[in-house]
Amino acid sequence: MFQYAAARALSLRRGQPLYLDVSEFAGYDLHHGFELDRVFNCPAAIATRAEMAGVLGWQSFRRVRRAMARPSMARWRRDELIVEPCFQYWEGIDRAPQDCYLMGYWQSDRYFQDCADTIRAEFAFQSPLAGRNAQLARQMDDVNAVSLHVRRGDYANNPKAASTHGLCPPDYYREAVQLMAARIARPHLFIFSDDMVWVKENLKFELPCEFVEHNRGTESYNDMRLMSLCKHHIIANSSFSWWGAWLNPDPGKIVVAPQRWFAKQIDTRDLLPKDWVRL
Repeated sequence: MFQYAAARALSLRRGQPLYLDVSEFAGYDLHHGFELDRVFNCPAAIATRAEMAGVLGWQSFRRVRRAMARPSMARWRRDELIVEPCFQYWEGIDRAPQDCYLMGYWQSDRYFQDCADTIRAEFAFQSPLAGRNAQLARQMDDVNAVSLHVRRGDYANNPKAASTHGLCPPDYYREAVQLMAARIARPHLFIFSDDMVWVKENLKFELPCEFVEHNRGTESYNDMRLMSLCKHHIIANSSFSWWGAWLNPDPGKIVVAPQRWFAKQIDTRDLLPKDWVRL
C-alpha cells in the first residue's frame, strides 16, 4: 500500500499513467500475496514485460534489478531505476526521470500528502460490509470506538522477523489505553490481532471491549476496514494498523503509535504523520 500510494502520487503530479510490477509476488507465501486489485478500487494496470523493458532495458530482469539495488552497484544503475536510498522521506523522488521504476518501501505519508483524498478514494474497499462486519460497523458508529491492534504472527515466531521488528510490549498497550481514556469520553475498545489467544491472556482492560477475531484468511483485510471505521486508534508497529488508522479521514482522530517501530536502529522520523502520538 505504501508503494502504491507513493507511486500513484508521483504519477498524479506528473499526469503519467501508473503500472505495477507484481512479479515479486511469484512464490510469495507471506500474507496473501498481491491483493490491491481484489480488495480496493485501485485503478493501476499491471506492467507487462515489454513495458518494463521499455523503461529499464536489460536491467528490467528481476535478478538484475535485485543486484542493482545494492549500494555498491549504484554507479551502474540506469537513471530510470530509482532505488529508495533511506527509510526516511527522500526529497529526490520528484527529480526522478519522467518514465521511471521505483524500488523500495516508501513508508511515509509525506510521499502522498498532497494526494491524500485520491489515495483514500482508491483505497476504498470494493465489497459491501456484510454479516458480523456490518453489525460491528453499526456498533462502532454508536460508541466512541477505539481500534487496538496487536501484531504478533511472524514477529513472534520467526527469528529473523523478530530481530528486525520486535514486539510491542503489554505495557505499551496499557499506557496507550490510559492515554486514550484520559483524552476521550467513554472509550470502547475494538481489539484486533493475529494472536487473540495471547491477547486475552496478557491484556486486561477496565473498559468495554470487543474482540474481533472472525475475519480469517482472504477475509483478513476486513480487519483493516473495521479499524478505519473507528474514531480513534492504538496501532502496533505494523503497516496493517498504520493504514487502518490513516484511512480514517477524520482530522480530529487520536492515533497512538509505538515510539520504537523496529528492534533494529532505523531512522523512522517520517514514518508517522506529525499529529500522531508516539508512546
